[in-house]
Amino acid sequence: MNQNSKEKLDEVFASIKTDAERRFREMKGDDSQNIFIGMATCGLASGATDVKAAFEEALSERKISARIIPVGCLGHCYAEPLVIIDKPGFPPILYHDLTPGKARLLVKAFLEEDDPVFEHVLGAMEENDLIPWIMDFPRFNQEKKVVMANSGLLDPEDIYQYIAKGGYSALVKALTLEPEEIIHEIQDSGLRGRGGAGFLTDIKWQLVRDAKEKDKIVICNADEGDPGAYMDRTILESNPYQVIEGIAISAYAVGAEKAIVYVRAEYPLAVKTINKAVEQAKEIGLLGKGVLSTNFDLDIAIFQGSGAFVCGEETALIQSIQGKRGMPQPRPPYPAQRGLWGKPTVVNNVKTMASIPPILENGAQWYRGIGTDRSPGTAIFSVVGNILHAGLVEIPMGVTLRTLIFEICGGIPNQKDFKAVQIGGPSGGCLPGSFLDTSIDFDSLTQAGAMMGSGGMVVMDEDACMVDVARYFLDFTQRESCGKCTFCRIGTKHLLNVLERITTGEGREEDIELLEDLSLDIKAGSLCGLGKTAPNPIITTIKYFRDEYKAHITEKRCPAMMCRTLTAYYIDLDKCARGCDACVGSCPTESIFTTKNRKKGIDQTLCVKCGECMASCPPEYDAVRKVSPPELAPKIERPKEG
Repeated sequence: MNQNSKEKLDEVFASIKTDAERRFREMKGDDSQNIFIGMATCGLASGATDVKAAFEEALSERKISARIIPVGCLGHCYAEPLVIIDKPGFPPILYHDLTPGKARLLVKAFLEEDDPVFEHVLGAMEENDLIPWIMDFPRFNQEKKVVMANSGLLDPEDIYQYIAKGGYSALVKALTLEPEEIIHEIQDSGLRGRGGAGFLTDIKWQLVRDAKEKDKIVICNADEGDPGAYMDRTILESNPYQVIEGIAISAYAVGAEKAIVYVRAEYPLAVKTINKAVEQAKEIGLLGKGVLSTNFDLDIAIFQGSGAFVCGEETALIQSIQGKRGMPQPRPPYPAQRGLWGKPTVVNNVKTMASIPPILENGAQWYRGIGTDRSPGTAIFSVVGNILHAGLVEIPMGVTLRTLIFEICGGIPNQKDFKAVQIGGPSGGCLPGSFLDTSIDFDSLTQAGAMMGSGGMVVMDEDACMVDVARYFLDFTQRESCGKCTFCRIGTKHLLNVLERITTGEGREEDIELLEDLSLDIKAGSLCGLGKTAPNPIITTIKYFRDEYKAHITEKRCPAMMCRTLTAYYIDLDKCARGCDACVGSCPTESIFTTKNRKKGIDQTLCVKCGECMASCPPEYDAVRKVSPPELAPKIERPKEG
């Protein structure tokens, strides 16, 4: 870029940024009170809409001036609805688990009477960084926000807030560089694809850049279908602009003028925010013809997928966009060689795209300083299951599983023991407690038998049946198989049949060896990552929890007492209280009866083992018991009527 062009670029963007900063100042005001409400899917599902309405009503009734600003997700999904109140004279304060009643209380007590109501405070905020209010709550200071630095701190539908906070300056910097310089910077950063495979980003870009074809395409893969995973969705809902900026830099680097965001239609809020973000960027010249008055053109389209898990695989995704059934294709040729419509195509995940702007803004060595040597940067996980503080966590690569689970996410609730963690989505491996000191990075997790995957993490406590866990995840991957490969289509069905046989007490002595052999065959013979990784939960649970398989097969017993066919509920007559009918009212099948001494028994022929009787039994009695195998349940005869 010549000097005149650079000066023109700087002038155009300076005008946009000045306007953005002015709008941002007017929005916040010097002496105004601001209420930031988390309105991503996690917040909405927890009642944020009603909380927002309560704030509006209370402010109007009390004639208090305050701005309500809808924002995205801070990652603390367990504490939603979350609200930050920024009041002059106080540090911005973060409130958790708000209800409409608490919202009205905060308007009266804090905004009107200067009482922060500390019993509802989760933390405070200062200079855009979470500051612990309770010093022994390390989640605030052990995360490293790179991709999610502005998530939950800006309105995802206001592009000017993003620009005022420094957004799009990386794109401006990119447009002053040669494309090869950008690719070299990404190479130096060591950025590996965050979609699961961990392939080096710069190699894909360089292949597309070097392709002789003129027309090139960039695709942002937001087809996130793992059970319990919601990282990409939340990023799009909280800060779509950083993703778009990353896409634009990628397109400029490889020489593409067209980009597509492939997002599943089941994410309506994400679809809405990314569409609006694209339109806003077009309106102010950050997308479209002659981006920022340069000769760089870029059009971004949004494509809504129909929810097939296999379309997360890049070649299946490309088939889907082309109007065909989403089925993986043999490689080579790779999409970087011949992708969408036969054109050289870059396919990168949402988190990968969102990592590009901070790398270009701060430099490759800055990024290299985060994480490990072979896995630089951060990892974003959606941590769910038996965990105290479930939600999104962005940590430097290299943090151990123990630190993430027990320190950052609060450990296992109800004083139960940790049993396993399943990492990498439905086809990730299940690791026991002996792996808690494993470093979270691409290579260490693969060596342990799991994988980074796209970032789903399911924590399980002592009550988990690992045989049933393997069955659950295999049931998902088997249903999501596109059916193209015989090994995947038929092999996973056979695996599922064997697991279902074992969990219902019909297991055979040779089943464990059969599962192991068939799993290895499926991994070797499948075309795409779905089939190659689908057996992972089986392989790892057999390796680390073999005794549970043996108990199911040889003893017809479920050690965790989670497999219904292999368990039974009964009532301890020594603890059952005469005249208490709590369990009777909760039973959906009328299997609970009253004995001659006015205590309760369970008719095993009618019991569906739903567990409602155990849940409804008063704690002071604690009379309902669970046992495996079912034959161990005491036999209590139902009195004959009349």
